[in-house]
Amino acid sequence: MSSPSAKRSQLIGQLLLAMREMSMQLSLLNQTVGGCIGMAFLDLQTLDVISRRGPLTPSELASMSGLSPATMTGILDRLENEGWVRRERDPHDRRKVNLHANPRRGSEIFGRYRGMQDRLRQICADYTDDQLALLIDFIGQVIDAGTGATAQLRES
Repeated sequence: MSSPSAKRSQLIGQLLLAMREMSMQLSLLNQTVGGCIGMAFLDLQTLDVISRRGPLTPSELASMSGLSPATMTGILDRLENEGWVRRERDPHDRRKVNLHANPRRGSEIFGRYRGMQDRLRQICADYTDDQLALLIDFIGQVIDAGTGATAQLRES
């Protein structure tokens, strides 16, 4: 019989492995969605950030993504040319440009995720509110850990 610490180590190992698999599957889903609409993976990820956190300046977006300003400019040019985003002068500082996602185009992407969203809702239905709150807390802490680890790697 396993000791409690061995059991815990085994569970943590299984969790870490499951999270790697989840990351891979979500990446594959995002790449597939991008392929369905003719959008590169980085472009789709950039559009998602603008949609969730916008409006943002190109500099803010480049800093958040870790991409060079030149790479970000190319991505934004493609997204703007295809009508996914628009650049607007900041009304308070005309030197500043803000990026806005085009909400009318969102349904072209969101519909591709409907199967996953429906499945996630079914999965969530099996959990209590307290369990869902625990999962939200855990995922939030994982996001913070990833943000910190990324920053640490960029600094070194």
